[in-house]
Amino acid sequence: MIDIGFIGLGTMGRPMAGHLLAAGHRVLLHDVAPVSPELIAAGGIACKSAKEVAEEADAVIIMVPDTPHVEAVLFGKDGVASGISKGKIVVDMSSISPLATKEFAKKIEALGADYLDAPVSGGEVGAKAATLTIMVGGPERAFGTMKPIFDKMGKNVTHVGANGDGQTTKVANQIIVALTIEAVSEALLFASKAGANPALVRKALMGGFASSRILEVHGERMVKRNFEPGFRIELQQKDLNLALEGARALGLSLPSTALAQQLFSSCAAHGGKAWDHSAMVRALELMAGHEIAAA
Repeated sequence: MIDIGFIGLGTMGRPMAGHLLAAGHRVLLHDVAPVSPELIAAGGIACKSAKEVAEEADAVIIMVPDTPHVEAVLFGKDGVASGISKGKIVVDMSSISPLATKEFAKKIEALGADYLDAPVSGGEVGAKAATLTIMVGGPERAFGTMKPIFDKMGKNVTHVGANGDGQTTKVANQIIVALTIEAVSEALLFASKAGANPALVRKALMGGFASSRILEVHGERMVKRNFEPGFRIELQQKDLNLALEGARALGLSLPSTALAQQLFSSCAAHGGKAWDHSAMVRALELMAGHEIAAA
């Protein structure tokens, strides 16, 4: 059983690392904040730096918010690159730029280690339940080594191609998520403004072709006015920025994605950066002068 390093123990990383500990792995832990007592009690080993993690572990998993954070963990002072050695594997499970990912992979591979980009979908709920969807880009041999590890954190694990392809898949996922949140928001707002009970409308729609995981989970959040963050608006904005930047580089127009980003920006401007991304509905409600739960 290989030793695993885990760097980034926030909302997602903490439960993911916990699953690896529960499976019996020796897990080396590092975070900008003190490692939680729960992980230490479960057998986790706190390390002072990313370098120390890379020196001790066979594979190093990174789960941090954005591209600059991954770069700092990898190549900053006492970073992974200063401790990694030939034959080891670096796995970035953050959601970051596909272009930057390709450059990071080249630098790590030049040190003799393999690099996988393996972003996830499923949010805090999926992280806690070990039901994450994991989209992996990178060498087939490294994927084969890490597949049993991924299976301890997720249910749907797919090797989608070369380095960067995992992150590209995650960006595509986030486009679909954002536009589906917008569609559910508009549908429930329309129904509520027309005088229908939005909770019952949602229940009816769940039995038809419009059914989706977002209608199920986020539609319920909208009706119950529960916008405690599972996935924060500021992180959804970051992912859509990656989509729009990538589209510009490719000469593509993504008009619906741009509109969704504007709605999230409206929420952020009203103090909602830390709201759950299902709170996009609030931007539409402000324009309508009507809350869907008011029916």
